[in-house]
Amino acid sequence: MARRSVQPVEPFTRPRDGCPMQLCVLSSSSGGNSSALLVGEGESRRLYLIDLGLSPRRTRSLLAQVGLAGVPVAAVLLTHLDADHWRPTWAGALDESTPIFVHRRHKGRANREGVTLHRTEFFEADFDLPRGRGGHAVYVRTATSPHDDLGSASFRFMLEVTEGDIGYATDIGAPSRPLVSTLAGVDVLAVESNYCPLMQEASGRPEHLKHRIMGGSGHLSNEQSAGLVREIAPRSHVVLLHLSRECNRPEVALQHHQHEGLAVMVSAPDTPTVWVGTRQGVVTTKKREIAPAGLFEC
Repeated sequence: MARRSVQPVEPFTRPRDGCPMQLCVLSSSSGGNSSALLVGEGESRRLYLIDLGLSPRRTRSLLAQVGLAGVPVAAVLLTHLDADHWRPTWAGALDESTPIFVHRRHKGRANREGVTLHRTEFFEADFDLPRGRGGHAVYVRTATSPHDDLGSASFRFMLEVTEGDIGYATDIGAPSRPLVSTLAGVDVLAVESNYCPLMQEASGRPEHLKHRIMGGSGHLSNEQSAGLVREIAPRSHVVLLHLSRECNRPEVALQHHQHEGLAVMVSAPDTPTVWVGTRQGVVTTKKREIAPAGLFEC
């Protein structure tokens, strides 16, 4: 059977016009992770950051590169608190009115890492993001996945005015039914594709680190990630996150992510991705129902 080709990604180095919600991965690797979620346009647009694993200065520089110089941050969402997803220097760098959302399971570590020196919102299930004046409500559906001791949170971003959603899942450890249910059918899926098992086994890493990564509470391999994408069945775009610098390569990851009809791109540690967004979609007149997702026990 002939291999299906990965669909090309259109180059949008600035936010798209007329796009209800769009995502740009600023940086993703073991050296630091951060992504920008932009909702709306003009005076009502809202910028949300997912993870703060880069310095404030570096993050602002990358935001300027993708057309968001000087745009205030409306809220921050943390998947978890490993050093490549949260830099303590952010505790004093955010505006006092900007909330940081983190799963309640991480409350103790949040205290130790300086997160709670700032305004902190602990969640256990689904929640709403601050909309600002004239903006549309953003609903966040959540699932947790095994990752080290405390797990990692994944997010589905939903607008009240359109059916197109964006999913974000990294440091997953292992796929789960709740995770698939939470993210099923999103327009855009950003998902971890961390390592190649052959490269991992052949690496000079100590055995305990290999076991941590591949043992079900670490990261997803390229094969596991591709299987998860097929289960979630996103509608337009896939963005591959958190590729290992030592045990993966973009071309190796893409060999497994041959998804018919989907545009696939690989995030990088030093260059932002292009902007990818939801379709104009079906306009609704009321808040969409969010079914309970449940939690995957770590």
